[in-house]
Formats: sequence, structure tokens, C-alpha cells
Amino acid sequence: MPFQPIEPRRLYRQIADQIRLLIQGGEFPVGARLPPERDLAIKLGVSRPSVREALIALEVEGLVEVRMGSGIYVHSSHAADSVVAESPLETIRARQLVEGELAAQAAELAQPAQVAGLREALQAMQAEAAAGQIPIQGDRLFHLRIAEISNNSVLLRVVGDLFDERHNPLSVKLGDYFENPSSWKAAISEHGLVVDAIAAGDAVRARDAMRHHLSCSHDRLTANWAPASDKVKT
Repeated sequence: MPFQPIEPRRLYRQIADQIRLLIQGGEFPVGARLPPERDLAIKLGVSRPSVREALIALEVEGLVEVRMGSGIYVHSSHAADSVVAESPLETIRARQLVEGELAAQAAELAQPAQVAGLREALQAMQAEAAAGQIPIQGDRLFHLRIAEISNNSVLLRVVGDLFDERHNPLSVKLGDYFENPSSWKAAISEHGLVVDAIAAGDAVRARDAMRHHLSCSHDRLTANWAPASDKVKT
């Protein structure tokens, strides 16, 4: 038998596979409610956000059903192929490191026309949100324009690739639960603080503002499960 490539297994995937085995082994029959995220995290010795991602993966696969405000229930003991995608929360942490430094550099290098371009992207976000849409186009434009100020094509590509991970199935499902008009209003306000710091030429404040924004994005995706009564219409 020829050697097979060895691939590192993502933590959320290891957690999901263990829960899958328990479901298929009858530990949690169809219709049963799984233990809360916090209890699962303690039993497995992992973080609650990693458990969150594992449960979302299992939902995408059709094994469990999330009932907002009620819990996670076993939907089936048979699932489609395992979902393998980049961790949405790890991606945000990576963006926090990369884009925090790019914002600081932008504060040192940005020309008036580039600052105007950032404000234009922010206005695009506001217009999309006002129209009841998810302001994803303006959001992507905003982050890419900050990266463009570095005049480094590799960094620009990295920022674009990391941002586009929000379209993977785990990120999409998390967004369905936790992104709403209120969360986007907060995000747009956070973007405004980044622009203001860059416009002022304050690298420290720009770095802090970008890191704060992405930290808040992380926190919004790990909030407690609750009914989503104010979802964005698309």
C-alpha cells in the first residue's frame, strides 16, 4: 500500500468526530438533547468556541439540529460527508494579527485619496445595511483598501483570502445565527473608529481599533444561543 499524505486535523473536526461516534453508537439517540456547550467543553477538555464550531459542522452535515433558545438535538444518526473547512474563529484571530498591523501601517502611509476611499467603503456598508442587506461587499472593500495602502500584493492577497473564508459552510451557518442588523450596526461603528484613527495618522489607535473590531466579531459569533428575531433580510 502506498504512503498516504498526513493531514493535520482541525480541533473542531476532532470534537465533531467524537460526538458523531457517540451519536452513531447510540449514546445520544435521535431526538435526544446534547449536553450544553459548556458541559461538552469541560468533558472534552477544549474551549467552548471550539465546541461551537464542532456543533455547527455536525448541523451542516445533518446530524444535529440547533433550536435557538432550547438546545442542540440529535437529528439523524446518518450524515453526509464530513465538513472540512477553516475554523471561522481561528480565521478571525489570524485576521486580528495581520490586519491590526496593516491598519497601523495605513495610518502612517495613507494619502488623503486613500482615506477618502475608506470612507467610501464605509458608506457602501451603511447603504447596504440600510437596504436590509448584509453589507458584505462594502465590508470586503473596506478591508482590502486598508491592505492596498501597504503596496504589498502578497498581503493584499492574504487579506482577501482570509476575508473570503467567511463564505465557507461553517462561517455561513454561524452568520445565519449571530449576524443581524444590531450586530452589523456595531460592526459599522467599529469600522468608523478604524477610519478615524487612520485619518488622524495615529498608528497605535488604528491597530487597537482594528484588533478591537475583530475581537468583537469573534465575541459576536460565540454569544449565547438565543432566538434570532431580527435577522437581516437578503
